[in-house]
Amino acid sequence: MRLIADALTSLSAARIAEGDPLPPDDRVAAGSVLALEDLYRTQGPGLRRYFARRAHGQDVDDLMQESFARLADAANVPDRTIEQPEAYLNRIATNLLRNRARSALQRSLAQHVPVEEESLAGPDMTAALEARDLLDRLQNALIRLKPKTRGIFLAHRVDGHSYNEIAKQTGLSVKGVEWHMTKAIAHLDRMLRSR
Repeated sequence: MRLIADALTSLSAARIAEGDPLPPDDRVAAGSVLALEDLYRTQGPGLRRYFARRAHGQDVDDLMQESFARLADAANVPDRTIEQPEAYLNRIATNLLRNRARSALQRSLAQHVPVEEESLAGPDMTAALEARDLLDRLQNALIRLKPKTRGIFLAHRVDGHSYNEIAKQTGLSVKGVEWHMTKAIAHLDRMLRSR
């Protein structure tokens, strides 16, 4: 906010002379400190909310200051009148956010490392051994099931058949298929827990 105060102080030296015509209320002319102060009071809270929704919280004050500083610089140009200061301020805010996003993208791209250049870690041998051990125990547990129960379990879990389809294929009722599935799951659970 110090920069805004400095800009307002420098603009106060160029106040409108007593005989000069006054610009309309919605214009910020060079040297119109009061209009800039009024614009800050009226548009500041909305601009703060705009930045708060789109930027990090710690950046909001910096963005506010930069927006009003750019507006003050533009209003300080001789023979220049800003017809719609609210729209001009909104355009400044939008451009500030775009510039920050563009520079963030450039920083991100500069830090990017292609996957071909990155050395990848080898396979986890412990995890591979544990997975192989689990598969061996699962296979041994399946072998111990009765052939009909094993067939129903594999048809449902591996082949993806529904209980109705299995019931039609085996000639059992759906309840019978459910009974075989319950038996198979309980057996596998017992076998995999006992190590």
